[in-house]
Amino acid sequence: MARSKLFTSDRLRFLYSRIKERLWVKPLVLCVLSIGATFLARLADNTGLASVLPEINLESVESLLSIMASSMLVIATFAVGSMIAAYASASTGATPRSIPLVIDDDVSQNALSVFIGAFIFSVVSLTAVQNDLFDSAGLFAVFVLTLLVLAVVIVTFVRWVDRIARLGRVVNTIKQVENAAGDALDRRRHAPTLGALATSPHQDADQGIAVYAPTVGYIQHIDLETLQSRAEALNCRVRVATLPGTFVSTSRPLLYIEGSAEFKPDDVSSAFTIGANRTFEDDPRFGLLALSEIADKALSPGINDPGTAINVIGALVRLFTLWQSPLDDDRLQPVTYDRVSVPTLVIDDLFDDAFTAIARDGAGIVEVSIRLQKAFHALAETGDKAMTATARAHSRMALVRSEKAMTFEGDIDAVRRVAGFADARP
Repeated sequence: MARSKLFTSDRLRFLYSRIKERLWVKPLVLCVLSIGATFLARLADNTGLASVLPEINLESVESLLSIMASSMLVIATFAVGSMIAAYASASTGATPRSIPLVIDDDVSQNALSVFIGAFIFSVVSLTAVQNDLFDSAGLFAVFVLTLLVLAVVIVTFVRWVDRIARLGRVVNTIKQVENAAGDALDRRRHAPTLGALATSPHQDADQGIAVYAPTVGYIQHIDLETLQSRAEALNCRVRVATLPGTFVSTSRPLLYIEGSAEFKPDDVSSAFTIGANRTFEDDPRFGLLALSEIADKALSPGINDPGTAINVIGALVRLFTLWQSPLDDDRLQPVTYDRVSVPTLVIDDLFDDAFTAIARDGAGIVEVSIRLQKAFHALAETGDKAMTATARAHSRMALVRSEKAMTFEGDIDAVRRVAGFADARP
């Protein structure tokens, strides 16, 4: 009997995305490269270039490395403090769900890595120089590497100062969440069933042998390659019942096995990565929910920032416009897992994640209600029948909420006029 692969291509992609969220990975890589660069300079002494290379004063190299070692430690410490402050700002000003995206910021990670790497390089090189590890050619190589590292540090510092001024700010966080949600939605619309067959809407929900979740948490990733391999080995079919982002417990089925009873639950349940938190990459609904949380938090009486909610509504309109835009035929994922069926996303659920909280808590604010109605009107005119019906339904619900929350008749009339296609009341 065939065994499931330990690391499939899809699982490696997911693991790579999780590794990118770890703040220590890039600094560790740069530290190793810095140490390697120091000892690589030692090889210059064996090339016979000492006669053609200029003579470098030992004291000047030691002085340069000493300055770099002391300054890089200070800058690295300052960078860590600034990044932590940015993370705290993103958590309190936007939503804690955005923290992984803020941590994953490439410019900030690269800056911290360069500062720590430069510190390690200067310390190791200074120690080697003071212990006479290098001859003239090696000393010249260390001098050139030091100048190169300084140039990289200066360029990185200038770029990082510009980024850290915006990192963690609400507007920048909204953009990061929008980009993450847009990437997830774009991947899903080109692969609505993740490369598997679509679950039949007429199929009995309980048909087959249920396989339950081994733990409690959110589904972060489904390795369909493993499910396909197990289904081929058992000559059966697998019907996935839960998509990434679903909260599962040990009493909720992950999938159903149809056509075979010769399977071990652990063999198929291992294809599901379950964690305590949701992730953005494979869960398009999570990005919409995070944007909704940012807007909802801005509408709270303690913050009272309707402008942020209006910005979020604009981001949501852009995302739903992307969702129904024409597909790129070259990026459409064909059905490669013909023994696995997966449910598709429902537009009603996407709208609930995105707009319900904003419509509820912004119902009494006229500018938010008007912008929300304009958003529904724009989405209702996209030409997609399902989106049009859902947008009209949400517009009617939002109008009813506004009529109940507002006390000034002029504001109510303004929202009714903008709603247009909604069932405006006299």
